[in-house]
Amino acid sequence: MASRILLLAFLALVCSHAIASDPSPVQDFCVADKTSHVFVNGLVCKNPKDVKADDFFLSGLDKPGDTANKLGSNVTLVNVEKIAGLNTLGISLARIDFAPYGLNPPHIHPRATEILTVLEGSLYVGFVTSNPDNRLFTRVINKGDVFVFPQGLIHFQFNYGTKNAVAIAALSSQNPGVITVANAVFGSKPPISRDVLAKAFQADEKTVDWLQAQFWMDNNN
Repeated sequence: MASRILLLAFLALVCSHAIASDPSPVQDFCVADKTSHVFVNGLVCKNPKDVKADDFFLSGLDKPGDTANKLGSNVTLVNVEKIAGLNTLGISLARIDFAPYGLNPPHIHPRATEILTVLEGSLYVGFVTSNPDNRLFTRVINKGDVFVFPQGLIHFQFNYGTKNAVAIAALSSQNPGVITVANAVFGSKPPISRDVLAKAFQADEKTVDWLQAQFWMDNNN
């Protein structure tokens, strides 16, 4: 009996790893059919006979993103919504532009590991491990350097210099998702109870009200 329980536990562990990332393709490609109204884990495949080279193509990533905002950064994501041919391939890309002192704020990719390289400038980057340790790993990276952010961990990038910076990030999912911590906590719809937030952050209710007002305003613009 004990051996059966051990076997079942082992199989459950193996299966959990098998489904923990994007499903592997079982054909050469599965170009997303964006006209389909069928809901599946991913996107429905277009008929291969209707697939064209443009389904695997996108231009314009050479153009800087608009960093004229409060954070001084802009993320141009190239995922399956932009390139239908990425469907089932388990990868996506992002260009990140930073104004001087621009920040890509603490956020999470729930479905992807990220690997980032700097094209121009220098960045102060880091991530925080899960509870209970909450260890912070940081480093300054320069042009040509590469840094990895493990899946699901809070991480950030900050341009501490006086010149613009540009980075390219690859992510291990066709649709990595992003949860910006401050936006999610203080800008949720409907808002999280201020009593909950005040106790969680050990802050007074006026501070919580002010933060919620800022992020509600930003998220509804």
